[in-house]
Amino acid sequence: MGNTTSSAISKEILEDLKLSTKFTETEISQWYENFQKQCPTGRISPEEFEQIYTRFFPESDAKSYARHVFRSFDTNDDGTLDFKEYIIALHMTSTGKTTRKLEWAFSLFDVDKNGYINKTEVTEICQAIFKLIPKEEQCKLPEDENTPEKRANKLWSYFEKKDNERLAEGEFIKGVIENENAMRLIHYEPVKQ
Repeated sequence: MGNTTSSAISKEILEDLKLSTKFTETEISQWYENFQKQCPTGRISPEEFEQIYTRFFPESDAKSYARHVFRSFDTNDDGTLDFKEYIIALHMTSTGKTTRKLEWAFSLFDVDKNGYINKTEVTEICQAIFKLIPKEEQCKLPEDENTPEKRANKLWSYFEKKDNERLAEGEFIKGVIENENAMRLIHYEPVKQ
């Protein structure tokens, strides 16, 4: 029936996505159609993802942040995003519970994918986040977070770890949930005009 053409989503993927997200069958099917139009190969490359991401931050340098986001979404490490990875990522970053979003944020900060975050990784992601912030907004930031390094130092201090220590996922989630400023520092939200 509907699964005989390559443009239809498989029942297995559809059922899996309905269980692991809050999206309806209709929403998933519509996204799949759109995904197929935008990505006829059924996969998004890192370069395509960067182009998509850059549209959301036209006044900023979103490339390095987009590369880290892509890495965190590419759960099977094949260097591309398939539809399932794309939808789960969309769910986790938009409609997921705070804990799920923080699990994703941890994977974003865990640059080497070893299951821990260290201060170097925090600094690397803070540098990428900082590039998202337009220059005119950067000059309005508080003194203790007006550079990527200061932002990383401030964020790291909330976890009460020494510079050479590492942070497990549970500690990261707990530290961010318990501190509103940490929550703000782990991402960039454009100022609404």
